Amino acid sequence: MRRKAKNFLMIAALALSLSLPLGGTAQQNNNTATGQMKGSGSEVGKAGKSMARHAKHGRMVKGGKHFGKHMGRAGRHFGRGTKKAVKHVIK
Repeated sequence: MRRKAKNFLMIAALALSLSLPLGGTAQQNNNTATGQMKGSGSEVGKAGKSMARHAKHGRMVKGGKHFGKHMGRAGRHFGRGTKKAVKHVIK
């Protein structure tokens, strides 16, 4: 009886976990000016987290390299968003 109950609960938990949608599975619309600006902000967050993780373990140079790469991507997103916004205003 106990074994059947354990199996049932395990299968129910597995089915429930697989049926619920995950938070990061939806695609984001980065094709708009607002989407590009949001992408810029998330890249800045990734930059700080990446650098902090590497600095915590004493890898300062590697942390700085990753920080620079993420900040570069953030600048690219911000620039694309600005371009789209200006084009929209001029039209």
